Amino acid sequence: MGNAALRDIAAIEEIPFDDIEGVVAVDAHNWLYRYLTTTVKWTNSGKYTTSDGTEVANLIGIVQGLPKFFENDVVPVMVFDGGPSELKDDEIQSRREQRETYEEQLEVAREEGDEVAIAQLESRTQRLTPTIQETSRELLRLLDVPIVEAPAEGEAQAAHMARRGDADYVGSEDYDALLFGAPLTLRQLTSKGNPELMDLEATLDRHDLTLEQLIDAAILIGTDFNDGVTGIGPKTALSEIAEHGDLWSVLEARGDTIEYGDRVRQLFRDPNVTDDYEFDASLDPDLVAAKAYVTDEWAVDADEVARGFERIEESATQTGLDRWT
Repeated sequence: MGNAALRDIAAIEEIPFDDIEGVVAVDAHNWLYRYLTTTVKWTNSGKYTTSDGTEVANLIGIVQGLPKFFENDVVPVMVFDGGPSELKDDEIQSRREQRETYEEQLEVAREEGDEVAIAQLESRTQRLTPTIQETSRELLRLLDVPIVEAPAEGEAQAAHMARRGDADYVGSEDYDALLFGAPLTLRQLTSKGNPELMDLEATLDRHDLTLEQLIDAAILIGTDFNDGVTGIGPKTALSEIAEHGDLWSVLEARGDTIEYGDRVRQLFRDPNVTDDYEFDASLDPDLVAAKAYVTDEWAVDADEVARGFERIEESATQTGLDRWT
């Protein structure tokens, strides 16, 4: 989920939603997963499970999560991941093994009838299945939320869109958005209260770094794509880069190596992104069709999404979007 140690380096401050306007390129997988796990943890599975046993808690999460954007007249553009880099294979395998451990613990909790543990472990074993991917895209289309398909990492594509001026912010919990060059990143979009604003230029100015040096510091600490150097945390990474200038000079001075360091560096400096996208920032959601899709076609309990749809409808009036269905 990104290099959390970067928080000690990044310039981050809370920002009122009232101060945010324009387009947010959202790391869709990141956003969806958080709402998916929260919904599963706090909602009876019967509310989002079809008669054949298919779980679509994501539909509840989307309906509950989108109003935050609409109510503040902010346009979300959902950027979906493409294929992951092979450099992320170890991270993916680690997450898979962790999920398998949680699944084993879940079976024990079910046998023992431990409802608290069941709720916690069910949320931890969630993954974005093909059905969740498909139904999420379809509901977003019905709600006229723009979708962009990234060739690789979603946050890299979102950062690219922001650098081009096609989005005002990137929306992601991943601190790696900084390394992909996102000028302004909004965090905590799935939490209550105001979001956090992570500012790339302020981060670089604070530490007198270039973006390339920030990337090198992160690689020394460790990212989703590489293990860091033992004994190097954020403060040491910054001081080493300040003293030696770049990644290779630091490693040479310490007598250390980083496997595939050159490829990780290149991945952040020149990520696999595309300019082949377009979207309309004026929204015209079909609420009637969206409600039918969620409650009729996928048999989600209508009570679980009623308030979310009401908030979306109310936001149309509040923002003057009388074209909304």
